[in-house]
Amino acid sequence: MNKRVAIIAANGGLFDAYKVFNIATAAAATEAEVAIFFTFEGLNLIHKEAYKQLPLPEGKEQIQQGFAQANVPSIPELVSMAQEMGVKFIACQMTMDVMGLTKEHFVDGIDVGGAVTFLDFAKDADITLTF
Repeated sequence: MNKRVAIIAANGGLFDAYKVFNIATAAAATEAEVAIFFTFEGLNLIHKEAYKQLPLPEGKEQIQQGFAQANVPSIPELVSMAQEMGVKFIACQMTMDVMGLTKEHFVDGIDVGGAVTFLDFAKDADITLTF
């Protein structure tokens, strides 16, 4: 039986994105069933424009060069990789409504749902993480 990994992405910085997508793709590579619930600033990680230029923590700007030198994929590349590996993306409907966002603001292939949608997946999760 495959493992199930449930991830909540509630923060929207570059470090947060790398944590979320690194764990998600690693889990998917082990044939785990993975879902990520994007809420509040976490929606930036899948926003068609915002995910191209996520903020770094102040004073950590040199890290961007390190990512490039280490050939670490960009966030848009990691998003595509995760989707190709079958990771399910759930955008929080309530947060989208509060922020005036629609499904069209986000990368293709996402689901939109509320906390109940995510909890339905997470109730059987072997691992649950929040970033």
